Amino acid sequence: MNNKDINSIPLSDDVEQDFGDFPQQEKKEKFELSETAIAEKKVLEFWDENNIFKKSIDIRKKGDEFVFYDGPPFATGLPHYGHLLAGTIKDIIPRYKTMKGFKVSRNWGWDCHGLPIENMIEKELNFNSKSDIEEFGIGKFNQKAKDSVLTYDEEWKKIVPKAGRWVDMENPYKTMDSSYTESLWWAFSELNKKELVKRDFKPMHICPRCETTLSNNEVTEGYKDVKDLTLIAKFKLKDEENTFVLAWTTTPWTLPGNVVLAIGKDIEYIKTSNQENEEKYIFAKEFFEKIQKEAGFDLKIIEKVETSDLIGRKYEPLFDYYSKDQNLKNKENGWKIYDADFVNTESGTGVVHIAPAFGEDDMKMGNKNNLPFLQHVGMDGRFKKEVTDFAGLQVRKKDFPEEADIEIIKYLAHAGKLFHKEKYEHSYPHCWRCKTPLLNYATSSWFIQSPKIKKQLLEENKKISWVPDHIGTKRFHNWLESTRDWAVSRSRYWGAPLPVWENKETGDYTIIGSLKELKEKTRSTNNFFLVRHGQSEANVSDNISCTIGQFGDKLTADGKQNVKKTAESVSENIDVIISSPFERTKQTSEIIAEIIGFEKEDIIFNERIGERNFGTSNNKSNSKFNSWLNSEDFNFYNKYEGGESHFDVKKRMMDFIYEINEKYDGKNILIVSHNDPLRFLQIGSLGLENDKALEFLEKGDCPNSELVELNFSIIPKNEEYVLDFHRPFIDEICWTENGKKYEFIKEVFDCWFESGSMPFASKHYPFENKDIFNPEKNIGFPADFIAEGQDQTRGWFNTLLIL
Repeated sequence: MNNKDINSIPLSDDVEQDFGDFPQQEKKEKFELSETAIAEKKVLEFWDENNIFKKSIDIRKKGDEFVFYDGPPFATGLPHYGHLLAGTIKDIIPRYKTMKGFKVSRNWGWDCHGLPIENMIEKELNFNSKSDIEEFGIGKFNQKAKDSVLTYDEEWKKIVPKAGRWVDMENPYKTMDSSYTESLWWAFSELNKKELVKRDFKPMHICPRCETTLSNNEVTEGYKDVKDLTLIAKFKLKDEENTFVLAWTTTPWTLPGNVVLAIGKDIEYIKTSNQENEEKYIFAKEFFEKIQKEAGFDLKIIEKVETSDLIGRKYEPLFDYYSKDQNLKNKENGWKIYDADFVNTESGTGVVHIAPAFGEDDMKMGNKNNLPFLQHVGMDGRFKKEVTDFAGLQVRKKDFPEEADIEIIKYLAHAGKLFHKEKYEHSYPHCWRCKTPLLNYATSSWFIQSPKIKKQLLEENKKISWVPDHIGTKRFHNWLESTRDWAVSRSRYWGAPLPVWENKETGDYTIIGSLKELKEKTRSTNNFFLVRHGQSEANVSDNISCTIGQFGDKLTADGKQNVKKTAESVSENIDVIISSPFERTKQTSEIIAEIIGFEKEDIIFNERIGERNFGTSNNKSNSKFNSWLNSEDFNFYNKYEGGESHFDVKKRMMDFIYEINEKYDGKNILIVSHNDPLRFLQIGSLGLENDKALEFLEKGDCPNSELVELNFSIIPKNEEYVLDFHRPFIDEICWTENGKKYEFIKEVFDCWFESGSMPFASKHYPFENKDIFNPEKNIGFPADFIAEGQDQTRGWFNTLLIL
């Protein structure tokens, strides 16, 4: 397009407005400088006005499908160069394939959960720990997180199309949607059936500020080179006067948790003497020159020490916080010397201090030898109260990581238990979000046992066409070769909940795979039956009647006859009848009571389940109110001229049913009410979102006199009685089975599990949409094309492949 072509295009009003404040000459210059921008604007307008992208897909509906998977970004920040560059690649290949005749669906998605969002809200609220969140309220915190998720979605909708990218951003999937979560539950349940899920207590990296575990790929994101304090401590043998075993550690803060010392069977040990005093030191001979230099005084080798002479010998604990506890489990096995095959002479002294709660090798050794388990630091990264000299001190602070180590060194020096200290530079993991130094910490978590399918993962990787090729044959291959159990649970708040319910007394647990399965567990012990009153005079005249006793509030002869037929069909023994106090509902309930043998005096009349307040349309034609329902002024919360909104009716009916369900147990309860109240009772019981509720209403009214059963279960719903799996709504969901109470474990999914589930969870598979995603029929799976940064080899690519 040349300059003449550009200048001949009439500009839309918003383009004119963009430059409307410029003087005429400046305006001309601005246009001359912006010819490309103007052309771009016209192309975008043409695409938009003519719905070109949608047409490019629709006209190829019967063509072969080219499957494109797109990793969902967070909407809590603006798109940057990295997004736009990747977005260009993501657009070029699907566009090319579209031009070759393929159908290429491209749906946008939003990554909504996880620590990035939580950290943002914590910063906004000036929170420093999980206790701040719980004091503030999990519900309020998660609501703020939810409100912030799509902070910049409108900016994304403007910028992404400006890059020329074709993608449907008007109908995005969101990982926080209930439908998405249900698919996660299904996947987790299926993995459990395949015996790939386990709960384990093992050392993992935790962020003490966020107080949660991190997966391996998250840990690799945050390594930094740091200088830490290291020390050689003196462990005094109990059976030999003035003799000490020297052990080196890079984590002085773990020493209060020490329970044994480990040596290597094949390592040669020596005993040396201090020429300035009578102290003797035992360590690996290979380190003699190094330790002689570090000692600052002359050492003399006295004798070689056989490992067999060391194994089993007892020593005095450096700290006696726990050794004095007579009830400490496995105390008799603690504070001794053991052999271990992982001890080497690459660094240190040839002697390793073992704290089973703070290291993988340490814990394995602890389990093998039934050692005491001392967890002297909490998940918040602070010394526990038992560690009296340092109680409450953070062991690894973000702004002063060495503080605890310095205090430990001071203590040991004062007690004559410090041999040497120095700075040590090494790579140390930090939280990839809040930058806090991580701790290797033994805690409980839920894992996907990826090593069990390692062979399959490696074989599947060979089928992937990587560009460039070496990413697959080296980088990703190497990552899969070293695959470890994937910790998929997080002790946090804003995330999809793990579908696990546990009996705290026995440790038995159940993994739920769907909302239907949950409903079966939490179904009310009461059985609820709904009847809309029989045909009334107002129904015949098509008028609205929402005042008790007004004209139209009585049953017609046909209405009475139909109610009798309904009553005769009731097979259950009704224990309770609750009726709206209107004349038409009263007549209905009394007819039913008489026929089924229920005492009329026992009918409960409750105003809360009365007719909807239609405002000024009362006693007028239905058409006026229906016109409002179809007008632009209508929404779920609007009230019609003094009447009730949709939400008002739903809330009072749901408040009622929860109260009645709590009051009775194991009863058959008949509820006699009106069209709108009963429909909203069904909507609220299903937990439908507002848009789904409107679709439900469009299916039609409740027929007069018809008896229906309400399948009522206690499922997680928010304050508006909409299904919401998030905490705290799911926290209170529990049930009793075989005399055991099962409670939600209050953990959420690692958000990488969520993003890795995108191919099926975005389609709510296997619960619906099998026409667009069905692996059994090769529909929508596997992907033909994915494009992401190479860092995703240990992130999204990895989780996609595993799941």
